[in-house]
Amino acid sequence: MMKTIDLRNASPSKAELARLVPRAAMDVDIATEAAAKLIAEVRSGGEQALLAQAQRLDGILPTHVRVHAGEITVAMNKLDPAVRDALEEAIDRVTRATKSQVPEPTVTEIAPGAQIIQRWQPIARVGFYVPGGKAVYPSSVVMNVVPAQVAGVGSVALASPPQKHFGGAVHPTILGAAGLLGVEEVYAMGGAGAIGALAYGVPELSLDPVDLITGPGNVYVASAKRLVRGVTGIDSEAGPTEILVIADETANAALVAADLVSQAEHDELAAAVLVTTSAKLADAVIAELGRLSAATHHGPRVREALGGQQSAVVLVSDLVAATAFSNAYGPEHLEIHTAQPGAVLDLVDSAGAIFLGEYSPVSLGDYLAGSNHVLPTGGQSRFSSGLGAYTFLRPQQVIRYDKTALQAVERQIVALSTAEDLPAHGDAVTARFPATD
Repeated sequence: MMKTIDLRNASPSKAELARLVPRAAMDVDIATEAAAKLIAEVRSGGEQALLAQAQRLDGILPTHVRVHAGEITVAMNKLDPAVRDALEEAIDRVTRATKSQVPEPTVTEIAPGAQIIQRWQPIARVGFYVPGGKAVYPSSVVMNVVPAQVAGVGSVALASPPQKHFGGAVHPTILGAAGLLGVEEVYAMGGAGAIGALAYGVPELSLDPVDLITGPGNVYVASAKRLVRGVTGIDSEAGPTEILVIADETANAALVAADLVSQAEHDELAAAVLVTTSAKLADAVIAELGRLSAATHHGPRVREALGGQQSAVVLVSDLVAATAFSNAYGPEHLEIHTAQPGAVLDLVDSAGAIFLGEYSPVSLGDYLAGSNHVLPTGGQSRFSSGLGAYTFLRPQQVIRYDKTALQAVERQIVALSTAEDLPAHGDAVTARFPATD
């Protein structure tokens, strides 16, 4: 079912590891032309273009793109009580965990009368994209909206594809989650067109352009986000979900397999990778995967994901080699199932979120850990982080010098401006201190 990569007798370099890591064959470049066309249609055609795209791509013509406030309230009130309870608990936990991510403003005294004030300003307006393809994601509403609210974002808009089974409306569970969070601006629009609408605005819908777009989506959404970057900010070009498990001989094969399957059910391109020092455990996990994939609800999807080029069992000689492979991969989700997970954690450099021990599965992080599940994929955890309050904050430096403090550095400023052949820079300072007879 899953291919095996045996590195027990190898010592690959960092560059060689980068070539060895399994990846899904997904390139946002292939969707660029189509995404650009959809964005252009929305820029020129506005609401009518969005309606036409919904009919053509989602198979349904919504009665309206902008969701009426009353529909959100109705959806919230009709939430299944168990689902509502879970969403409210998730909102509370993510809110509490996210509050610790907001830095306090600081003042640094450089010299008497010379201050640098560090402050953090929230982005003014944010657009959230919540996908609606193979699954419905009310949890993604929570994970996107809560950190923006904690950061102090004042204006938010949410887009999610119209659903054929609900007459072209946004999925009611997504609407209900939006209602619980007080989101009033919701649009039934999906794909690259929705990203274009958020980035450029649609006047006839009273949809103002946003300053940042966050949220996952398919290859066309990822491509559209790349295309509008610069017009607006984006969080990342999120791809299919990934799980990498580091395990030794003490790991429970049934639990490791269950966690691999939990992520493989997302999508046929989902990546499931086991890196282990134990061939015996690897065999046991592979056997469990065969059993679970035959019994799980999305069995065909799971089997295709596990059998794809993006999934593998990797055999290594020790846990140092295991973490080196994981760091080269930069997984979205990293689970550590070892006798001493803390010691392995000390070696981990790159991962979107890290789950320690057999009682911290990725599913916990997907819903109720309090952490955020919007995480970098495709190795992007090597240079970026998951969504948080910091995503919606901009650090700004405020400079405040008095006359004496400026005069104290006048000579050095003039020296540097002269060295750079920018004398007017120095003149701007000396102009404040005219020579006296």
